[in-house]
Amino acid sequence: MTTTDATVDLNSDLGESFSRWTLGDDEALLGVVTSANVACGFHAGDPTVLRRTCELAAERGVVVGAQVGYRDLPGFGRRFIDADPAELTNDVLYQLGALAAFARVAGTRVAYLKPHGALYNAIVHHEEQAAAVVEAVRLWDPALPVLGLPGSRFLALAGEAGLTTRTEAFADRAYTPAGTLVSRREPGAVLHDADEIARRCVRMATAGEVEAVDGGVVAVDAASICVHGDTPGAVAIARRVREELTAAGVRIAPFA
Repeated sequence: MTTTDATVDLNSDLGESFSRWTLGDDEALLGVVTSANVACGFHAGDPTVLRRTCELAAERGVVVGAQVGYRDLPGFGRRFIDADPAELTNDVLYQLGALAAFARVAGTRVAYLKPHGALYNAIVHHEEQAAAVVEAVRLWDPALPVLGLPGSRFLALAGEAGLTTRTEAFADRAYTPAGTLVSRREPGAVLHDADEIARRCVRMATAGEVEAVDGGVVAVDAASICVHGDTPGAVAIARRVREELTAAGVRIAPFA
């Protein structure tokens, strides 16, 4: 067993089912992760799904975060939308308010915000949209932490606005040499081998680095590691990641 003083949060995107259509195994994942990025109804989820997800998270002591995205149910929020910044701010506020209501009814609260999909990737570089999301959080609650990609404009602007920022890494996504995520349209963008993913996560948590697609090493600073809930075999992957992190002496705990 390796000795380390590292601590990391494990998060997953949950609450993404809709009506009679089910995506992922939220109940099983909530027994593994420490933070739940709960969909807010714009890219996925419906009121019943959101309420049930918040209730399950509260029962298991898992922290609830708002996963806000573009208004894009057909595209699962994975298509860029050239949204007006003021409208995007209002869309984020709307989603925060919806999830906060269900979290409150479940006896918990929204403890952080994480953008979803195309919005997450867009505000790595898109100044106006990054500022729009930051403005929504500032208006809602300046004490609400935001979770995002290290080096993104989103986290930079959030820090300038006085918000609490937290960085994350991705267990099952390939990285470019620039430290961004490989587009899902590219082959090999999503990883599936549980052992390989677990080894990567240990390296992220203990050494602060990950291997990029070109074989080079990219620095990562992760308060939280994301295991996607819609990845095939997500539960087995999440369990393997947690086992290997624990075996390496990494403490698993929520960041918020």
